[in-house]
Amino acid sequence: METWAALRLELFHTKAELLLMYAERAPFGANVVGVEAAGFRWFGRRSQDLSWAEAATLAVLPNSPGLVHPGRSRDELGRKRDALLGYLHAQGDMDEWDYRSALAEPLPLEPKAMPSLAPQLAAKAKSGATDTTLDYALQLRATAAAERHAARLAGQGIANLAALIVRVRDGSVAAYIGNVRSAGEAGSNMVDCAAAPRSSGSILKPFLYAAMLDSGELTPSRLVPDIPTRVGSYSPENNLKSYAGAARADEALARSLNVPFVRLLRGYGVERFASLLKRQGFTTLKRAPADYGLTLILGGAEATLVDAVGAYAHLARIALGQEPKPGAQFSGIHWRADEPAATGSLAQAPFSRGAAYLTLDALTKLGRPADEASWQEYASSLKVAWKTGTSFGSRDAWAIGVTRDYAVAVWAGNASGEGRPGLKGTDAAAPLLFDLFGLLARAPWFPEPSGALTAITVCAYSGYVAGPDCADIQRVNVPVGAVVDEPCPYCRTVHLTPDGLYQTRAECAGAEGYVSEKRFALPPAIEWYYRRASMGYRPLPPWQPGCAPAQEGNLEFIAPEEGSALYVPIELDGEPGMTVFRAAHRSLGARLFWHLDGDYLGSTQGDHRMEARPLPGLHQLLIIDEAGASATRTFLVLARDD
Repeated sequence: METWAALRLELFHTKAELLLMYAERAPFGANVVGVEAAGFRWFGRRSQDLSWAEAATLAVLPNSPGLVHPGRSRDELGRKRDALLGYLHAQGDMDEWDYRSALAEPLPLEPKAMPSLAPQLAAKAKSGATDTTLDYALQLRATAAAERHAARLAGQGIANLAALIVRVRDGSVAAYIGNVRSAGEAGSNMVDCAAAPRSSGSILKPFLYAAMLDSGELTPSRLVPDIPTRVGSYSPENNLKSYAGAARADEALARSLNVPFVRLLRGYGVERFASLLKRQGFTTLKRAPADYGLTLILGGAEATLVDAVGAYAHLARIALGQEPKPGAQFSGIHWRADEPAATGSLAQAPFSRGAAYLTLDALTKLGRPADEASWQEYASSLKVAWKTGTSFGSRDAWAIGVTRDYAVAVWAGNASGEGRPGLKGTDAAAPLLFDLFGLLARAPWFPEPSGALTAITVCAYSGYVAGPDCADIQRVNVPVGAVVDEPCPYCRTVHLTPDGLYQTRAECAGAEGYVSEKRFALPPAIEWYYRRASMGYRPLPPWQPGCAPAQEGNLEFIAPEEGSALYVPIELDGEPGMTVFRAAHRSLGARLFWHLDGDYLGSTQGDHRMEARPLPGLHQLLIIDEAGASATRTFLVLARDD
């Protein structure tokens, strides 16, 4: 029977195929079968990485696999290995140096632990051997880097970490770390945190930015209001609890300002944005868009690290002009070498190439962690477009970056969902992100897609299409096809007294006359914060005494917004709590007089805040300045049961 089986093998297989079959099935002691497993079991590395002596040891084992055992037949094993090495040297396969070095190497001792570099993927693999797209050497180094960072985070009560490295060109996974071994069973180290839905934090902002560039509702330099904002009972805040008044859109993205992006989403539409995210490959948006509301942009939805890195890699492919084309398929990421990536039909591209490129360019301006802070000073530094995110309650920390070759994503947190004060994307996830990029080959930045961009003339101060009253203009790139036509609403021509100290009108000028000047003047509510954050801003001078128009737009409400619905908290004694109304006046020293439903509340000067206890129902708030200018707001206070 054995003779007949041998003949069949010789007839139907080449010598190379037979040798491979033998290497895959031969015994190597300690219940180890196959040369690949033996390399790991006895020497801790792959067969192609073995030394001459190690390879020779494995070569003689199948004849007597029981030889390799501490304290048993060590001399016999050494004699057989050295005899094989002597034969290879005599045949000319080894030079003298390699031969002498191999003879000096010790024999293996205790069997080594088998590697477990991607146990979460192994749990998903089918029975039998599974070919993957993982790069073994990269997986090994990435796992070691993740374990080092996990040790740093463990002292802060942060147990779990996940990371992925994906090749941009085809979405194949080069390294997959679903969790860290150091978390232990108590820390749920076998939970695949890379595939678990978590609060998305701010990682969705780039996709809104790109979409609004394409629609013409935004340019990179356009100012977006950054002032206290309340939409119903929802009042978003920036991470630093401060406001800039207004920020350029690209800077708001780079600095991850929350309030500007909530206001942008309100203009763009939640349902419209949710639909775009689904087309971009986010599979966990199961609820109706209205359930997420404006919190969708700040972590109100769940996302997986797998979906997120796939979406960023997709954005990079669009910037490279590789995909998608109308009617093409969206490609997710994949790790099985024999299975293509999951795809989804695209009736049209979610973003243009120009919008994708401008978005990635804006993401390079984000300040890096301390060790990477001076990266621009070194010619060899890798340019990375990257974004962080932190969920409400400090439960999830994200950092995702892309180059033209790779997309890298990191998540840090606790699988249990427990938050930690130090759990922030910039501190917990970003350092590992750049360590992982440090393991990858350097690549040039994305080429500028000149055919996908067109230059338009905008106001140098506001970023809107330049109007006749804009004193300074500049050219900026926008995506081809974007209809950008909203003129600058902030620049105007004003008449000033010859000394420039007052605004005036022709009927007030007298014999000295007046001078006309084009000025950039923000609304009072925005100006109140902007003039403190932007040292170069020149507010308009006050009106010449006795010359001010009755209604000039010098005062404006900050809160509440017109028609808003408010919840006023109930104190412990059952009485209605306090709510704070806010307003701004163009003149810093102006005094405002406050009235609620005809009842006088008081006056303010400087920082205009007024506390009140409005009962449930519809209310009207009135403010009047000393010149008689006024503004009103109507708002609704909701009852406890509403």
